[in-house]
Amino acid sequence: MPVRFLRTPIVFCIASIFCAAARCAAQSIAVPWGGYAHDAQHTGISAFSAQPLNQIHWQSPVDLIPQYSGNELLIHYGTPLATRANTILFPVKTGQYNGFRIDARSGADGTPLWSQSSDYTLPPHYWVPPFSAVITPKNVLYFPGAGGTLYYRDTPDAVTGTTGQIAFYGISNYSASVIISTPLTTDRYGNIFFGFIVQGSVMLPGNVPLVSGIARVAQDGTGSWISATAAAQGDTGIVKVVGNCAPALGNDHKTLYIAVSTGSFGGGYLVSLDSRTLAPIARIRLKDPSFPIYDAALADDGTATPMVGPDGDVYFGVLEYSLGSNHYRGWMLHFDGALSQVKTPGAFGWDDTASVVPASAVPSYTGTSQYLILTKYNNYAGYPGGNGLNKVAMLDPGNTMTDPVTGATVLNEVITVLGVTPDSEYSYIQGAVREWCINTAAVDVAGKCAIINSEDGKVYRWDFTTNSLSQVVTLTAGIGEAYTPTVIGVDGTIYAISNAILFAVGR
Repeated sequence: MPVRFLRTPIVFCIASIFCAAARCAAQSIAVPWGGYAHDAQHTGISAFSAQPLNQIHWQSPVDLIPQYSGNELLIHYGTPLATRANTILFPVKTGQYNGFRIDARSGADGTPLWSQSSDYTLPPHYWVPPFSAVITPKNVLYFPGAGGTLYYRDTPDAVTGTTGQIAFYGISNYSASVIISTPLTTDRYGNIFFGFIVQGSVMLPGNVPLVSGIARVAQDGTGSWISATAAAQGDTGIVKVVGNCAPALGNDHKTLYIAVSTGSFGGGYLVSLDSRTLAPIARIRLKDPSFPIYDAALADDGTATPMVGPDGDVYFGVLEYSLGSNHYRGWMLHFDGALSQVKTPGAFGWDDTASVVPASAVPSYTGTSQYLILTKYNNYAGYPGGNGLNKVAMLDPGNTMTDPVTGATVLNEVITVLGVTPDSEYSYIQGAVREWCINTAAVDVAGKCAIINSEDGKVYRWDFTTNSLSQVVTLTAGIGEAYTPTVIGVDGTIYAISNAILFAVGR
């Protein structure tokens, strides 16, 4: 049962001055791939059809000094971005632990256009979190800087352009103790949203303490914020935004969704805020569907973010409360847009953001739902009960089945596809295959397919008509790594990351 907020919270607003003339005068454009999972709802739907998967066009490193943990690369890399002019912008890790920049290349042939460095430093972590940028509908690039600041570039398609820096709490109040801890999200007007943490004590003018929470930077440079505690309607056990949880916006862009927690692997809420004022609207406690008296675990090492469906329903991935009880698959929790109704969950949620697939793109589907959700569906070998039969799945939000692992009622599987490469590490488990390696999948509606990559070092086209992996290109020899996104550019070029390298793939 949700708890409604009945009083006006304190939301702090500080005007920040920076060069906004070019930004205000810019004409809004459709962005082929503007941020994490494509858009503010995180649907993963591309407006452009993917080219055939035939060969690698070009490649470029996204990490100059990758740090391996044995045979694994536990580093999340920020999503590539694609502009209308076919410029590909992608984050690059330049140092051993910190050091970042944005590289711009021609999508057509990979020609370098420009690079811009950032002094951003990572929040505390185990797995390295992504350094993530965003392009607004006004074609302005934003990316994180030190002290919770944002750098911007007004002409990302040009070799030169107006650049600057802004702090949501006032650049004159700059403190290195403030750290952006989530990917950035932009609404249709060019306002930017993100989560941040504050280490230590930071006092703003008027003796106002700045504490961890959610920030908004308006396209005119005005900054505002609300604490995670206030976003959770005063629950003092809530201290932070879940790490790597990109804010999502409702379909009308008036409601902001984000998850807040008691700390890594602790419990927490999915909350909704007024996207204009950051005033709390609703909250709902995130529970384990198999043991609903217990909180689901919210892990800062994952990259699950809220996804808003075409009907306004909200999906958000969590881990099970007793780690391993669901083979470390977690759950794709499912709510109505008001956060007043708990709906049927999906059987997998760990480190994944579901994508949207219009039902018409799956010819074999005969149900009544207008859309389906695409999710990774790994069943990890090496954990109690895990069989290594790693799949991706299309789930029906309007139909149910019994989960064979937990016995819980979950969203019905419409179609699934099994990975193809045997997992030599678990050769003693019959049929075990390499994990699917996506945290958000690019969906080509017109082509009735999705682009998915695997820890076997290959990128695949999942054909919804034949329910087969109809095309494949080998990128690397394969490695165990943190999950990464796939992207489709304006000319249909496919972008995938494998072993710290960005690959452009197509016909």
